[in-house]
Amino acid sequence: MIVHDVAGELLAYGRELEAQGAAQVGDSFTGDQDADAVLENPNAFLIGVLFTQGIAAERAWAGPHLLAQRLGTLDLGYLAAHPEAVRHAVQTPPMLHRFKETLPQWIIAAAVRLIENYDSDASAIWPAGDRVVDVIARLGEFQGIGRKKAVMAVEILTRHFGVELAGRECSQVAYDVQVRRVFLRSGLVDEDSSVAIEAAASAAYPSSPGTLDLPAWLIGRQSCRPRKPLCDSCRLGAVCPRHVWLDVVGVGSRGARSNGSDSTRQT
Repeated sequence: MIVHDVAGELLAYGRELEAQGAAQVGDSFTGDQDADAVLENPNAFLIGVLFTQGIAAERAWAGPHLLAQRLGTLDLGYLAAHPEAVRHAVQTPPMLHRFKETLPQWIIAAAVRLIENYDSDASAIWPAGDRVVDVIARLGEFQGIGRKKAVMAVEILTRHFGVELAGRECSQVAYDVQVRRVFLRSGLVDEDSSVAIEAAASAAYPSSPGTLDLPAWLIGRQSCRPRKPLCDSCRLGAVCPRHVWLDVVGVGSRGARSNGSDSTRQT
């Protein structure tokens, strides 16, 4: 009964966020209107996805805006033809990302792939009416985008940007540290593995498991913290069993098994 109540409350929250067209953190990606506006460009959004690893979400999504300021452009032809300029822009203090060597490689490779395979238009990766599984697969062909980033991107595309994709039953939650913590502590799973968490999301909402992604991530970030969780103010507080002694392994915490995966969307 508790698991059912938790899943129901998490789903209700997810539906509210979808109705609001939520971005990533509330109604914004970055907290800066100018940086958010840059992400309206599909190519910039794809570059933003590359940034979403190992740093705060707001900082990651602001990456394309900051990169454009330093380079003077996000033109794909320029990015592909000037790899040293891209590296310099990322690595100049204050560095745009902690992955100062790999991120420039991902950006350059993405620019080349978009030019060669998608007529320089990232929106061709997710054409309206296409299937979720196909979009996830295409995103996964880009260097620096694994399954976690791909499923997260699909949810943002459908929820915030209004891209109509078929096969939402094949959407999923990202195997992210925040999502993992919430699923463990709320009793939705008793094992920290991508298989268990994706199965629990599918069981909770078979028609669109990915709807649970953002609400779980926000709860993990805002209240279900690694230390001193704010259970009484949590959206799940009234229904959660509060297994607060559990946490994901491999990110400085204790108590549950992990497959060694790290987060793509940090606090």
